[in-house]
Amino acid sequence: MSRVRVATPLGLHVPGTCVVHRAPAGLKLALLAALGTVVAFVREPLPSLGLLGFVATTWLLARLSLRALRQVRGVAVLLVALGAFRWWVAGPGAAVGLVAGLSAVVLAAAVVTATTPTDEIVAVLVRSLRALARVPLLGRVVAPESFALAVALVLRTVPTLLDVAQGARDAARARGVRGPRAWLLPTLLRTVGHAVRTGEAIHARGLLDTARTS
Repeated sequence: MSRVRVATPLGLHVPGTCVVHRAPAGLKLALLAALGTVVAFVREPLPSLGLLGFVATTWLLARLSLRALRQVRGVAVLLVALGAFRWWVAGPGAAVGLVAGLSAVVLAAAVVTATTPTDEIVAVLVRSLRALARVPLLGRVVAPESFALAVALVLRTVPTLLDVAQGARDAARARGVRGPRAWLLPTLLRTVGHAVRTGEAIHARGLLDTARTS
């Protein structure tokens, strides 16, 4: 039985029944945060490669397709650039450690977002921030609903903008026009249009006012 990607109101989720899909959203986010902390302190190539291998195994366990990696393809370019710079500054070992560690975090984030409905992720973040808001000093600066709205917009907007850029490139190729200028301006215009429509939708529904007054 084939699995279908389900577009939720806040993002894109790949349904499944494996242990990764069934794991609580809070646990997955906690493990992702722990992985990011470890990667921040681990600089050696072998441990970083081990972490990347572990995350890749989780990807396979979740039975996710390579197409789900499209959400991180833009980050791959940045990782290559960082790796090249690190190689030039500190040598190949340091470059491998950096790229492998960051790739593990990026891939783990892709696993979490692909196996967890966005509304569950946002709900966990809101509960966590509400707990922080009870702290006397933090209560004045922590706005759980506003933060949740921002997270939801990011999770939905990033894949949309990637699709917009890809569509502009495909249209340029279909016209026989090549080069960055052929698709950068259409991408920019469509991005601005998407931002305007999103802002109008938020304003029409009063979501921002609700987040501010909650």
